[in-house]
Amino acid sequence: MHKAGPGTETLGDLLFRVAEGDQSAFAGLYEQISRRVHGLVLRVVRNHAISAEVVQEVFLMLWVSADRYKPELGSPEAWIFTLAHRRAVDRVRSEQRSVARDAQYAQKEYFVQEPVDERVHHTLMSESVKRCLSSLTDLQAEAIRLAYYGGLTYTEVAEALQVKVPTAKSRIQSGLVCLRNAMEADGYGARSR
Repeated sequence: MHKAGPGTETLGDLLFRVAEGDQSAFAGLYEQISRRVHGLVLRVVRNHAISAEVVQEVFLMLWVSADRYKPELGSPEAWIFTLAHRRAVDRVRSEQRSVARDAQYAQKEYFVQEPVDERVHHTLMSESVKRCLSSLTDLQAEAIRLAYYGGLTYTEVAEALQVKVPTAKSRIQSGLVCLRNAMEADGYGARSR
């Protein structure tokens, strides 16, 4: 049986009791981990109001699906953080799709012809980015394409490239430094002061 003194129960004990519908265990679970869940969600979402909504959604998911936690697959904390991270990423993607739909609608409804000099500048900038991407190593360029054009997180890039997360981060960050230097050499980007 999963019994312990008040305030000393592990997350695993609490999840077990939440799966049985124990509201006091749910309150204990919330008390133990809600701040860390909120911190994780806020780092992904970067908006306090939306983060609060996502945290509520995560705890609703925990209440409804606590019975899905399998101790043999990892710690309760890792399971909860995985749920929170996935929900936060889903929310960011949903918000991005909403912004893209709004922008597409606005462009269709209120299309204003771009001046010729802006179109030329945009075309030259686009060609410069392509040229500069070709100056990166294949590994750097692929990591950047997945992250910035594919919209993948560091973890998803790591999975796609079958490497560890720190390796994916390193490839993206070093690629961005090289890309910035190439863009500056090409006449674009922020100049060093």
